[in-house]
Amino acid sequence: MEDERLERQLDFALEIDKEKNVFRQTHLSGHGRNENDAEHAWHMAVMAYVLREYANEEVDIARVMLMCLIHDIVEIDAGDTYAYDAEGLKTQKAREDAAKERIFSILPEDQKLELMSIFDEFEAYETPEAKFAHAMDNLQPLLLNNSNGGGDWREHGVTAQTVYGRQSLTRLGSEKLFEVTDRIIQENVRKGNLPSGVEEDL
Repeated sequence: MEDERLERQLDFALEIDKEKNVFRQTHLSGHGRNENDAEHAWHMAVMAYVLREYANEEVDIARVMLMCLIHDIVEIDAGDTYAYDAEGLKTQKAREDAAKERIFSILPEDQKLELMSIFDEFEAYETPEAKFAHAMDNLQPLLLNNSNGGGDWREHGVTAQTVYGRQSLTRLGSEKLFEVTDRIIQENVRKGNLPSGVEEDL
């Protein structure tokens, strides 16, 4: 039984290597190539640890970091859904639910249930940990896009109002980091990197 358990754990470890092949719309800083999901998750997890003092509420930072690390594993099957892709967002949950079941089922049952629970907690957006992890998920690509002069926003015709629609949720996890987000968006509006569209009732 122990050998079977270990074999399943190692199978899972190899399966999630495929996350490195899922490329996002966001580009690396310095006008680099598109980043992959694994890089995004790693970056989020380190950011969460470093920025944890700005969470609105006290958080279990290890749980936050694990949420960051596993939240996009489902995209191995489901693919990356761009944050501002209205059509893709309509089918995202169904695609990711199927992927969640297949991929986490590779693990022994206890670990499958544990990681699915953490994934579902992230998706539900209700606990302090989930809210702070989502703040990282929002802030990380914003920082990269800002470092590249808003190139990804321009490429996809995104407006400031649309960015605010997503980024306003950052304040649920961190008011302080939302202030940073607000400054970055306004600066990109002034520079012409984001078409006008202003903050409304945030």
